[in-house]
Amino acid sequence: MAFKTKQHVACISGINVGGQIGENPTCVIPSIFYDNHKIVSDPIKGEFDKQQAETLLKRAEELSDKTGNPFFVDVMGTTAEALIKYVDYVSKEVSVPFLIDSISREAKLQTVKHLREIGIIEKVIYNSINFLSTPQELQTLQELGVRSAVVLAFDPKDASGGRETSLVGTSEQPGLLALVENAGLKNVLVDTAVLQVPSIGAASKAIYSIKEKFGLPAGCAPANAISIWKKLKAGEFGPDARKVCLGASTLYTQMMGANFVIAGPIDYADAVFPAVAMADAILASEAQTLGVKIPLNHPLNKIF
Repeated sequence: MAFKTKQHVACISGINVGGQIGENPTCVIPSIFYDNHKIVSDPIKGEFDKQQAETLLKRAEELSDKTGNPFFVDVMGTTAEALIKYVDYVSKEVSVPFLIDSISREAKLQTVKHLREIGIIEKVIYNSINFLSTPQELQTLQELGVRSAVVLAFDPKDASGGRETSLVGTSEQPGLLALVENAGLKNVLVDTAVLQVPSIGAASKAIYSIKEKFGLPAGCAPANAISIWKKLKAGEFGPDARKVCLGASTLYTQMMGANFVIAGPIDYADAVFPAVAMADAILASEAQTLGVKIPLNHPLNKIF
């Protein structure tokens, strides 16, 4: 299948995300320093086991090289102190871009300011612009020179999720796409908001629709739903069920055109990268018959 609308490709620190299915490999975005991550000893001060963190990051980097799937790192933190320590560490261990992720808007903005001061603002992907974002927040991002962001397409007031409506807005409220354009954000990654396991279907359908209508890079975080699946967490389906379901959940989103997948704990990279690469190879093989040129570093050319 091919999208009729011209597809935009976001180039973030040299990594391309977006385009027709098969045009660019799916970007894998594992999370590190998340809530209750076992390598973190003090989430307030940002104390963590550097040796374990290095092992996890280097393994993700190795899997990216082996599969051909690029990766970003979703760096999560509770406080500005912690988040700054985390991104400083990650930026020295791997060269890829990273998402700045926190429930605290102030922590994120302070971290972005720090990254601007040390000269690596081009690697920043702000996570996220959403229905709670304020004009002051967007103005600060513009002043700091942020060019890349995740846009969370979700409206809690809409029973269906309001994924597309949140992007284009209404007569009473501007959409998120207008807000990010006014803020000078050039690289937009649309996250179609997974809430629980069944919603992966609606989020994936929205990926296809948004790419067809707007041509924007789109994806979602199926791992969010896997992490709150009670029976899975309780071990009712065996010790390997979580890894299997993490890998399988990414496949569905890719079949609907996902350009990136926020893949959950970096600890499970071994389960996610091969699954994502396999789906990419299957889709790219078909895309070739439609005239899509497959890059040499694509999983189709690397994993078999």
